[in-house]
Amino acid sequence: MMNWIRERKQRRELATRLLEVVIDQARRPAFYATYGVPDTMLGRYEMVCLHAYVLLRRLKRIGGQGPRIAQTLHDQIFDDFDVALREAGLGDMGIGKRMKKLARNLHGRISAYERGLAAGDEEMAAALRRNLYASAEPSDAEVAAMIAYVRRARAEVDACTPETLWEARSVFPDPEPGSGNVPQEGAA
Repeated sequence: MMNWIRERKQRRELATRLLEVVIDQARRPAFYATYGVPDTMLGRYEMVCLHAYVLLRRLKRIGGQGPRIAQTLHDQIFDDFDVALREAGLGDMGIGKRMKKLARNLHGRISAYERGLAAGDEEMAAALRRNLYASAEPSDAEVAAMIAYVRRARAEVDACTPETLWEARSVFPDPEPGSGNVPQEGAA
């Protein structure tokens, strides 16, 4: 019994640290200044969803504790969203419905991004425009840069060892200009 409690506590602590990694990456200024992601509450939510997709995907594929940690991280994400909505002034009456909608949204995005990456850049561009850029008009170069970033992020996170993930260090690539994702001036 005590091992189960200790294991559950350790999973929650790791999931909290992994959520911090996701949020820190989602808040990187380059996404908003260079990639055309709207710097709004919705834009930041979408960036958290995008990075959560990449990390949850990897955790589920690790085996062993990975799927349990993925579920705990998933739960932590929604606990964090709940707190953010309450801090934004939304009352208790509407939180449950909003949380269900956010959960459906995250699951829909995970499916859309997975299908988009498998089908090719055109399908991924459509998924990004529908979700990440829903409230913006990004240029084709910004969307292409984001696709390149997502592919690179997924490859780098997929290449991480479980031990690297358990350390809860940043496992995402640098999105800053000059890091290989952002098109050069004049590129379309």
